[in-house]
Amino acid sequence: MQVRRQLAALVLLAVCADASAQSRETTHAGPCPADAGWNDPARPAHLFGNTWYVGTCGISAILVTAREGHVLIDAATEKAAPMIEANVRALGFRIEDIKYILGSHEHLDHAGGMARLQKDSGATVVASAAAATTLARGTNDRSDPQFGVLGDFPPVSSIRRIEDGDTLSLGELVLTAHATPAHTPGSTSWTWKSCESGDCRNMVYADSLTAVSANDYRFSDELAHPGVVARFRTTFNIVAQLPCDILMTPHPGASDLMARLGPAATKPLVDSTACKRYAADASARLDARLAKERSTALP
Repeated sequence: MQVRRQLAALVLLAVCADASAQSRETTHAGPCPADAGWNDPARPAHLFGNTWYVGTCGISAILVTAREGHVLIDAATEKAAPMIEANVRALGFRIEDIKYILGSHEHLDHAGGMARLQKDSGATVVASAAAATTLARGTNDRSDPQFGVLGDFPPVSSIRRIEDGDTLSLGELVLTAHATPAHTPGSTSWTWKSCESGDCRNMVYADSLTAVSANDYRFSDELAHPGVVARFRTTFNIVAQLPCDILMTPHPGASDLMARLGPAATKPLVDSTACKRYAADASARLDARLAKERSTALP
């Protein structure tokens, strides 16, 4: 029995090594146009170590692999779910080996494919309590600044609720949840370590930080939306202080992710200042939004 287990482990290692080598030699993201849509297909890409890009040109989905099973972060749109599955298989991994599907925030462009991917993989969906409520309902509510301008998505069942600082483990793989409730009340960022040839990096999947809303919503209206701006400021500080070597975001363009992948990369993949700049840019945009609100009347 022990010999069988050792042989099985060796075979698994060989398969993973072959998949990693193949991805580095023959797969890369793109070519994706600068104005890529949510559902424009992208080729899967190796990011670093056990971390892979399996999303579309316009929406990220990240696969983190381990011997004990895999983790998928975000599910893109309902239409994109089959593309994600095809990308996972193209890398040599099985959909059925995905044990957890993690959410960033509860909008249709990141959660629309979650129900399909959960059904096909048998995975447990993991999300914050606020996000889980929306995922189970399949639509957002008035606590979301974008209420009324977003479409519905297939409801998700069997959701494991997590809190800030909770960890999720598969063998040696450990992912940590960070509550970053800016873009939506349930927004969550995720961190883990990936290693490659003895070089270990801090991986950050930082959720969207943009202050986007319906036309009649005012972030500066503290009476109508108490604590929202403070929530944004706290989130910016959290993201800026994360140990951060390789930044990924739900919209790859927000972190220039496509320009940092593959043999044609024009920007470095590793950048220890990326999270600080991501937060600083978002803070500047929020300041601009607040200034605009103060100077203009409601539509």
